[in-house]
Amino acid sequence: MKKTIKRMMPDHRKIRNHKHLQILGSLLHQQNLWHFNRRSASGAFAVGLFMAWVPVPFQMLLGAAGAILFKVNLPLSVALVWISNPITMPPLFYFAYLLGAKILGTPANEFNFELSTEWLLHGMDLIWQPFLLGCLIMGIISSALGYVSVRLLWRLHLVQHLKERKLRKKNRRDQQKLDS
Repeated sequence: MKKTIKRMMPDHRKIRNHKHLQILGSLLHQQNLWHFNRRSASGAFAVGLFMAWVPVPFQMLLGAAGAILFKVNLPLSVALVWISNPITMPPLFYFAYLLGAKILGTPANEFNFELSTEWLLHGMDLIWQPFLLGCLIMGIISSALGYVSVRLLWRLHLVQHLKERKLRKKNRRDQQKLDS
C-alpha cells in the first residue's frame, strides 16, 4: 500500500523547483513535507480532513499551508481536501448545518441555495452560525478520527508484518534443521 501511494505522489523536486512556487522560498524544502511515514501520514489526514470542512474556496491552499505549518505530508494533505468537492459539498455542508442547528437548539430553516452573490449575502445571514459551528465540529471530529485511524492501521500493519517476519525466520530455521 505504501509503495502504491508513493508511486502516485508527484515528484517533490519538480514541485519545489516550480517557477510559480519559488515565492515560498525554502518552505517547500522541509523533508517532512515529502516523507511518507506514520507521523507524516496521520498528520496529513488530520490537516486534510479538517480543511475539507472549511467552507471557503481554494481549500487546497489551506491544506498546503496546514501541511507546511505542521510539517506533515503535503501531497496527501492537499489530496484529502478533495473529499469535499463540488459533488459532495452540498450534502456534507447541509449535514454540518443541521448538526450546528441541533447543537444550538435552533430550528433548521428551510432554504433554497442559489449560487449567487445575492444569496451568499442574504441567505447565508440566516444560517451562518449553525453552519459554521457544524463545520467546525465535523472538521474536528473528522480530523481526530483520521489521525487516530491512520495511526492505528499503521500500527496493526506493522505488528502483522513483524509476526510474518518472525514466522518466516522460524520456518527457515526449521527447514535448515530438516536439511542437516
